[in-house]
Amino acid sequence: MNSEQQIPQKKVAIVSGGTFGIGKQIAFTLAKKGFQVVAFGLDTPQPASLAGNSIAQVKEEAENEGVSVDVLEADVSLASDVDRVVQFAMTHYKRIDALVNNAAIGPLGTVVDTDDALWARIIGVNLTGPFLTSRAVIPHMKRQGGGSIVNIGSGAGWGKPNMAAYCASKGGLHALSSALAYDHFRDCIRVNTVIPGGGGIVTGMSLGRAKGDVARASSNGPGTAAGRHGTPQDLANAVAFLLSDEATVISGTVLDVGCFALQGGPIPAAR
Repeated sequence: MNSEQQIPQKKVAIVSGGTFGIGKQIAFTLAKKGFQVVAFGLDTPQPASLAGNSIAQVKEEAENEGVSVDVLEADVSLASDVDRVVQFAMTHYKRIDALVNNAAIGPLGTVVDTDDALWARIIGVNLTGPFLTSRAVIPHMKRQGGGSIVNIGSGAGWGKPNMAAYCASKGGLHALSSALAYDHFRDCIRVNTVIPGGGGIVTGMSLGRAKGDVARASSNGPGTAAGRHGTPQDLANAVAFLLSDEATVISGTVLDVGCFALQGGPIPAAR
């Protein structure tokens, strides 16, 4: 190979909440599709979530599977932590092509049940987090000539019972996604939202709500048109598509993985 021939550089993706459940599956799927992935999360379990103590395990799995996933510990709600993750990516790989805002917590409760600290934490992780990560990566994407952001939303973003703060955070995220898509359309930065649906997707959040019972966490929801519950891989496949060159004209859309989560459902029970 002469000096003018260069090996194409891998695209670089940052995945928040990439150390457990859906986020981990997204990180590994993107790595297997050729991305250099920088995943980050917290090892300390968050309110109503069992997604903790997994960073060392994810690092080991990535090494064993030979996939390009860097795993960092960082709090998505802290600007200093987010900036450290972005700086890591730029220092090591010189570019950022994709961002997946997956980190979220979802304690249950009405507004009466939710104290100030819990409200602030839910909004901080689920809404301020995507604001901070997007703000940090967009200047780099603009300099490169474009990029892609995928936000993991929720059917709760249109309102559901007994999850007031979570609903507010996800509704805000849906609106933020649309605003980002408008604001950075001419920068060739695509912004889309993926809605997990179909029930049965095991996450730190669903395990927390099910008190750690995997069978219970994976049995909720109406299922999908495939005749089974949705899986983290289903979500990862949708995210990978939206980040791919096959989706270069798609921005400002909401992709419902499972069906009817966007509209709020519910699908009637099977007869």
